[in-house]
Amino acid sequence: MHALSDSELLNVWERGMGLPPVKRALVLLAGSCSKMSLDELAKLSIGQRDSLLFRLRECTFGPQVVCLATCPVCGERLELTFNIEDILVAPEVNPDEDLAVVVSGYELRFRLPNSLDLIAIVGSENTESACDLLLNRCILAIRHNGVQIAVDRLPTEVVNAVVELMEQADPQADVRLNLTCSACAHRWEATFDIVQFFWSEIESWTRRILFEVHLLARAYGWSEANILAMSPKRRQLYLEMVSG
Repeated sequence: MHALSDSELLNVWERGMGLPPVKRALVLLAGSCSKMSLDELAKLSIGQRDSLLFRLRECTFGPQVVCLATCPVCGERLELTFNIEDILVAPEVNPDEDLAVVVSGYELRFRLPNSLDLIAIVGSENTESACDLLLNRCILAIRHNGVQIAVDRLPTEVVNAVVELMEQADPQADVRLNLTCSACAHRWEATFDIVQFFWSEIESWTRRILFEVHLLARAYGWSEANILAMSPKRRQLYLEMVSG
């Protein structure tokens, strides 16, 4: 994995426009992980994928994250600052291996969800149908009293247990921040979505860099490629001269 250059960031942004978040995540990684095919990236567990995204964000924009959260009680806006290393979690099991468990007499073998599974449930009518499809894809075998049964015959408590085990086995897939409101002292958990956050940063960066390219191209007649090839410091000096 390598840090995305300015030209690579623009290419990734252009390819990812209009795509759902799960496909944007793969576009980001494909632009940096040259040793892995798109199919290999898509088959990573969501936690494995997000770990790579955190690392890619770290080497592209730096280790520190600054974001905002809104208190659900009083509406106060909080600024959060933390390092990526603080929220990286090592899985307790090998995410590449199938998992097995016995719950209430039901013997199950399953795997962790990956990006292909999330792509498959895009467009589902509702959350319930999406969950059913996800379980049908990820639960590989079920036996009860020695008889193989279908996923739709599982009791609710067994389904909930399997979902919980999936979350425990792939903790990086669901990063939650413990927050306390400075105004009303309310405490709550907020999900940190690295795909959404990283992409919003790229969009903000893109608007700024394209405006810089526009100014320098108009002033000096340089091509986009030549402007992007400059170091940020050198580009900034030219911008200061143009604006001065």
